[in-house]
Amino acid sequence: MKNKTGLLAGFALGAAGFLLMFKWLVLPKISPSDELAPGIVVLISIFSGVFFAFIGSFVQNYLAGKNGYK
Repeated sequence: MKNKTGLLAGFALGAAGFLLMFKWLVLPKISPSDELAPGIVVLISIFSGVFFAFIGSFVQNYLAGKNGYK
C-alpha cells in the first residue's frame, strides 16, 4: 500500500480540488433557474482526479528513485 500513496493522494486532491474550484468559480455565476447537469460535473471531477493521480504517482516514483528507496 505504501507504493500507492502518491496515486491515492493525487486522485483525492485532484477530484476534491476540482469540485471546490467549481463551487467557488462557477456556481455563484449561474442563476438558480439554469439547469446544470450534475453527471458531467462528477465525470470531469473523476477525470481531473485520474490526471492528478498520474502526476502524484510520477512524483512519488521520481522521489523514490532520487532518494534511493526503490
